[in-house]
Amino acid sequence: MPNSNAKLHSNHRGGREASRRELVSRSLQSAQHCLENQDFGTAYAHYLLVLNLAPELKTAVKETFQFTLFKWAEELDSLARIQDLFNCYEQALELYPSDEVICNSMGEHLFRMGFRDEAAGYFHKAVKLNPDFADAKENFYRVANWLVERWHFIMLNDAQRNLTYLRAIESAVRSGSKSVLDIGTGTGILSMFAKKAGASFVYACELSKTMYELARDVVSANNMEREIKLLHLKSLDIEIPKHIPERVSLVVTETVDAGLFGEGIVESLIHAWEHLLLQPKPKTQDISAGDYGRVIPASATIFGMAVECKEIRRHHRVGMQEVAGVCLSNSVQFFSPTYAAAGSEETVEPYTTEKLSRIPGGYRALTEPCQVMTVDFNDLQELKSLAARKPWKLSLPVTEGGILDAVVVWFVLQLDEEHSLSTSPSEETCWEQAVYPVQGLLDYSVKTGDTVMMEVCCQDCYLKIQKISSLPSECGMDFSDREDTLSLGNEAELCNALAGLQTSTKQDGSTPVCVLESTEIALLNDIAYHECFKAAMSKVLLSLNPSKDLHSMDVDGHGSGINLQENQTTSSLGVDPDALYILDVSEGFSILPIIAGKLGPVRAYSSVEKDQHQAALHVIAEANHFPKETLEFWLSHLEEESVVLQRPKSDKLWSIIILDVIETSGLIQQEVMEKAAISRCLLHSGGKIFPQYVLVYGVLVESESLLLESAVQGTEPTLGFNIAPFINQFKVPVRVYLDLSTLPCVPLSKPAELLRLDLMSPLLNSPSREVKVQICKSGQVTAIPFWYHIHLDEDHSLDTSDESSHWKQAAVVLDEPIPVQAGDELVLDVQHHKSNISITVKR
Repeated sequence: MPNSNAKLHSNHRGGREASRRELVSRSLQSAQHCLENQDFGTAYAHYLLVLNLAPELKTAVKETFQFTLFKWAEELDSLARIQDLFNCYEQALELYPSDEVICNSMGEHLFRMGFRDEAAGYFHKAVKLNPDFADAKENFYRVANWLVERWHFIMLNDAQRNLTYLRAIESAVRSGSKSVLDIGTGTGILSMFAKKAGASFVYACELSKTMYELARDVVSANNMEREIKLLHLKSLDIEIPKHIPERVSLVVTETVDAGLFGEGIVESLIHAWEHLLLQPKPKTQDISAGDYGRVIPASATIFGMAVECKEIRRHHRVGMQEVAGVCLSNSVQFFSPTYAAAGSEETVEPYTTEKLSRIPGGYRALTEPCQVMTVDFNDLQELKSLAARKPWKLSLPVTEGGILDAVVVWFVLQLDEEHSLSTSPSEETCWEQAVYPVQGLLDYSVKTGDTVMMEVCCQDCYLKIQKISSLPSECGMDFSDREDTLSLGNEAELCNALAGLQTSTKQDGSTPVCVLESTEIALLNDIAYHECFKAAMSKVLLSLNPSKDLHSMDVDGHGSGINLQENQTTSSLGVDPDALYILDVSEGFSILPIIAGKLGPVRAYSSVEKDQHQAALHVIAEANHFPKETLEFWLSHLEEESVVLQRPKSDKLWSIIILDVIETSGLIQQEVMEKAAISRCLLHSGGKIFPQYVLVYGVLVESESLLLESAVQGTEPTLGFNIAPFINQFKVPVRVYLDLSTLPCVPLSKPAELLRLDLMSPLLNSPSREVKVQICKSGQVTAIPFWYHIHLDEDHSLDTSDESSHWKQAAVVLDEPIPVQAGDELVLDVQHHKSNISITVKR
């Protein structure tokens, strides 16, 4: 009987195996059939069944499964079925936990939806699984800039800043502060200072998931994981005794930005004093230090001064009335977001930041530095009164005449009575300064004896300086006998003086207002850029339609002698059948379609998206007297906005397609070569893509600044604590938004051509190239800054390294410096993948 039972079981197993194989075979056939019919959801379900029933087929069906997953995910994304999308990826990663392509794709979906912390985790995992996976590396580099901001590296490399904090913390602990809470711990360095100083209990909180996990690794590597309690919380959410057992005697924090209050230090300290700190020491009583609470930093003093600075001006004010023949005067008022923030109910950062010691062209002080305000972080009532305090007036006597471009602000952080840190532009500091650009005046010139007026307040966790204007000396304000020159004092006197103040523009609603990003304003101010495009477009249009006079639509109706009114009448009856089609798909606000529309009989299409930008372009077009049909907005013609590159009409092709090739940051735009490939198929015979090709240039330099801004340099700057290996996981090989004109560096070679990107002739392209570079000066190669010559055609090109250019530059920072001698030759291996340029050095 036993033998008989074994036979029965064997037959049963054999039957089940046959059924399994049959089901797997049918499911594979069904999946293939669904793919042919583009039914990706059902195909995905069949593949899940197959892989669960037959794990041995994982390798065989991997590529097809990936394709099916990605297509189904795109469909789910378009249907806003986000949870289903993530469920599919989780199922896929259970089946293929070590698949870098699926990890990277999951990260891309998460990043698009705003989950940057989570996306970084998947990108990082994909890079670990395959260090040569270019897509994942590029994605990780981009998201790393969001997760671990670059100032972390700069500050951790600032040994003097670190030492000053350490000394202040040591002093507090010695005086009796034995329990410490570090708010916004970052890498955990201040918490470790507290423990090293001898604090009995140390707690640290960090909201960012990435920084919390990084701090956890750092604390563990320094053997303090049992002595420092890390909380993945915002300090406002900490409760006693749920998270910490009792009130602490010391709070340490550096949650300050260039404008002091922008990271929420006031709100977090109000909460800390009310819920987490021991009561402050009464000023009239002598009690033990451990019996009261205190904060490091103890206080801060904010300073400000008015400056003239061409670089700030060109990023925040449109400085010309005409651009390449297009009249801008009085048609639209352009402002940057900082001006819009002044009157906005939304919480918008009211300043930009600049390292004034390195700003291109420098700056000139128009006033003496003055004290704007002080704040005592150990005074709860003062902190609470800040937000409720009404705006107050501030006046700065002009000591040197010039152009009023901005009010710049810095502060001195008083950690305790003995230790302080200054963010002044005249100090050697890792800090930038807060910049409040001046906008909306009729006249920006000031002279000695005038007064710069402004209004100051603390609102929405920001220091706001607004309503900046100038008061001429003729108004008779006398400051000579005043002890306090910062305030006009007498309110009646102030009102009388302001009555004669006629420098503000009238916001009566008659002139449309358009808010542009500072980079878009810099682009509008880039004369060479617009003139170059105008000349190149004229050349193409003339070659395609030589019988037409390209100046027939001059703004004044002159040039060709053609009557403009007659031309408009003809246009209103119908579009010129010979009109040439021009598409501008450059990002942001662009007046190139209007420049094109003034060159002759064309139909110019703009790809701007914002309603405010479209309205501004319409107003400018009307002010330049050309027909309404000349300018159209391309996205309104598209059924699917994601497919921007299409034919203008079923029977028409484009004469010119303008692509955005270089980002303002100094990087190549993503997928630009793919866009160029599509564009070539949409061109009229003789039509052109602008630019036609781009040359990448670079130079070998020695720059300590770039090293310090890119990675933590060992344990010396962090005073012996092991932080560098952990935060340097988030370093990126390319630094962006650089100004080569002010970058502290020593060139060790002459500029060399590194790469050619040809948008019109793809056969001339190569994704990689070896370049030999001759060393002309001895030193250590630490970085390779690069920039572009953008060739619209053979006769017209733009250099992105020009000081007047709206583009910034970028640099590849080497992992290790390379010592070189004059006369040496280095070989650079240059590779281009999507928007990423990688450069490795060979001897």
